[in-house]
Amino acid sequence: MASSSTRGAALVIASALLWSFGGTIARFISVQDSWTVVFWRSTFAALFLLAFMLVNDGPRETTAMFRRMGWAGLAVALCFAIASTSFVIALAYTKVANILLIQAGVPLLAALLAWAVFREKVSVPTQLAIAAVIAGVGIMVSESLDGKVSPIGDGLAILIAFAFACATVISRHHAEVRMLPAVCLATSVAGLFAATRLGSFGVSPADFGFLFLFGAVNLGAGLAVFTMGVRLIPAAFAALLGTLEPVLAPLWVWLVHGEVPSARTLLGGSVVFAALFIHLLLEWRRSAKA
Repeated sequence: MASSSTRGAALVIASALLWSFGGTIARFISVQDSWTVVFWRSTFAALFLLAFMLVNDGPRETTAMFRRMGWAGLAVALCFAIASTSFVIALAYTKVANILLIQAGVPLLAALLAWAVFREKVSVPTQLAIAAVIAGVGIMVSESLDGKVSPIGDGLAILIAFAFACATVISRHHAEVRMLPAVCLATSVAGLFAATRLGSFGVSPADFGFLFLFGAVNLGAGLAVFTMGVRLIPAAFAALLGTLEPVLAPLWVWLVHGEVPSARTLLGGSVVFAALFIHLLLEWRRSAKA
């Protein structure tokens, strides 16, 4: 059990690290039409995930997994399709830091949903960590109240957080279902929808390369390791580990592109990081004693 939980936590942390480079990669892309970006990102992610399943499980088992995913898989697919699409659209309205730090509210949403729907208990340390995370997010979101940040961007970020929390809880409580087909379907749906909205499929060779990284590595590989890890640990803990993404992402964008976060964003991010670090330390000590 301990080794399974450790493996699950490591996989979720790996997914957060992969996703944290999303904003940095996106800022290299010069394509102005967000729907074109969504199309190519989703297409590359879908192809990566399909190839991953074919190599790892074989054609016959891959087909069987699609058939077995049921309503839970379809719900997860819808959640991730909404989240991945909203992320790209939100980038046109606000800073990367604002989008990702609002997503730090996912642990609270996941804990509430897991408790309300499945009566999953949340430990006291996790509750305290979630409260600290929400406080940090509140500090950052307060900027949108005085007009400094687009409410559309913040609204999309909140939608992403809710969709991601739903997907986390469903994946955890249907651990018997392999969710790789679901996330493959999610990226396919997002790509097909974007194809009906974009102005042009054409992109430059440089943008094509960055879109491949944005789709196959950042989104596709991130989804692959996340769906494997989230099945092994409690939903609230998985969501809490995922806050590594919104903490690290603004740092990469700051270092690479010089997109300086505001003072409130830095303060809120520091609170989130401290809460996550302390919680992980406590969990590690508890596991070591056990």
